[in-house]
Amino acid sequence: MNEWKALPSIRAQRVTLRELRDTDVASLFAIFSDPEVMRYWSSVPLTDVEEARQMVVDIRCDFETKKFFKWGVARNEDDHVIGTCTLFNVFLENYRAEIGYALGREFWGNGFMTEALKSLIEYSFQNLNLHRLEADVDPRNDASIKTLERLGFRREGHLRERWHVGGEIQDALFYGLLRREWESNSKTS
Repeated sequence: MNEWKALPSIRAQRVTLRELRDTDVASLFAIFSDPEVMRYWSSVPLTDVEEARQMVVDIRCDFETKKFFKWGVARNEDDHVIGTCTLFNVFLENYRAEIGYALGREFWGNGFMTEALKSLIEYSFQNLNLHRLEADVDPRNDASIKTLERLGFRREGHLRERWHVGGEIQDALFYGLLRREWESNSKTS
């Protein structure tokens, strides 16, 4: 990771995780300004396209620290960004990182995010040699919980009143996935 000059692309069957470009600003704004998408997110929806433009700048700056990596999830058929996947709080010395993700509402229920996350998880364990991935999710976000559990993540804790977003206090469920569990699940599926 420390040698990366650019974020590597990770290709799956229908989507590719790739670097975000200036041309993706409109897509990012559509995703991150949608109150339904942001309902269980740890920040409020964007209100101006300039915030999405700044997001791309911030993502590039964060890449330089080698602790935060955000990919655009682009459909292979047209390279249109429909979501994002993130590895953050990357601690190579402890072989772990956290994941985060968002998907445009019009693409919910089609398996795109599960496919993207499978590819990111595989890449994290095989190419980055991580041992553990973690995720936190709002307890009310049933779809995200089902996605994590389908991928083999196990619930490890309930963090009460962890987030304060838009005047609302939110709990978080904490999930973890170990490489050996992923490998074991991959062999049986």
